[in-house]
Amino acid sequence: MSNKRDYYEVLGLSKGASEQEIKKAYRTLAKKYHPDMNKEPGAEEKFKEINEAYEVLSDPTKKANYDQYGFAGMDGAGGFGGFSNADFGDINDIFGSFFGSGFGGFGGSSRRSNTGPRRGQDRYMQMRISFMDAIFGKNETIKIDVDETCPDCMGTGAHSKEDIKSCSRCNGTGTVVTQQRTAFGVFQSQSVCPECGGTGKKIVRKCSRCNGKGYEHKRVEVDVKIPAGIQSGQQLRVSGKGERGSNGGSNGDLFIEILVGRHDYFTREGKNIYIDVPISSVDAALGCTIDAPTVYGDVELNIPAGTQNGTQFRLRGKGVKDIRGGDQGDQFVQVHVEIPKKLSREEKELYEKLRSVSRKNEKESVFEKFKKAFK
Repeated sequence: MSNKRDYYEVLGLSKGASEQEIKKAYRTLAKKYHPDMNKEPGAEEKFKEINEAYEVLSDPTKKANYDQYGFAGMDGAGGFGGFSNADFGDINDIFGSFFGSGFGGFGGSSRRSNTGPRRGQDRYMQMRISFMDAIFGKNETIKIDVDETCPDCMGTGAHSKEDIKSCSRCNGTGTVVTQQRTAFGVFQSQSVCPECGGTGKKIVRKCSRCNGKGYEHKRVEVDVKIPAGIQSGQQLRVSGKGERGSNGGSNGDLFIEILVGRHDYFTREGKNIYIDVPISSVDAALGCTIDAPTVYGDVELNIPAGTQNGTQFRLRGKGVKDIRGGDQGDQFVQVHVEIPKKLSREEKELYEKLRSVSRKNEKESVFEKFKKAFK
């Protein structure tokens, strides 16, 4: 028993972990180290260790004995090394979630077949587009490498149906069962058949087009439609351009994450667009009409007399289209009043005259009013 690791340590948990924490840790580790999914050396032994730890910690009685007495409390607990007395409702549910129904590699209860078609995994990539392309949408053509089903054999890899025979080693199940005797009983496990690679079939005569692979590696052009109003982080799905399937299964999908570039002047928040527009202090004081830039072109905007710095004006319907078909956003124009750093002689004289008139009409300057209120 000295070479055994603590069961909590095996599952990466601390003592006193809840039932939910134990199950969650087991799901993660069992999927990672299952022999059908992990071909690295030592994965199968690790998988056995994980199952042994889970079998004890998931059983309230065995867990209580282990918590109190350690491995000594496991003597005579019921042969957990072979899982002969275990309740595998949880385990079958867990493995069913990522292997499909019918998993049963323990105690010889059943054998999971690898011979059925399996869908390929999804692929992911990123695409950068400009700010304006995100506003208006566009069609983009990309080139990708993809494994497509061989059109001659339809993915079987055989010259004809008659050239596909059942594997003699696994009798067409795609798996082989091995047993290991331990001090705790017989541990039974199953793994992919090394003869047929889990297909359950042997090809007598290979397809001449794909040489028995069942697929063709191609570099293809894919048309991607980018909808108007898309935002950074949103994904587009291209069906059937992911990783190839196995045993005649379909390809996974390609998911493209969109990254939208910045604009020199416009910014975007959701469906709304924002822009800062400079105007002179004179125009702010007297009012004016400006041609405000929008993504759809210039729009005439009336700036009323006495407009203050930072004032926002809304241009309804000049924002971004809703990608789901809802109302279109708006554009907000924020006025930035610019004070001249240098004045011509004539301008300086006019400003002096304006200050003189202001002081004449107002008993206190703006700053003096502020200081009075401050005190």
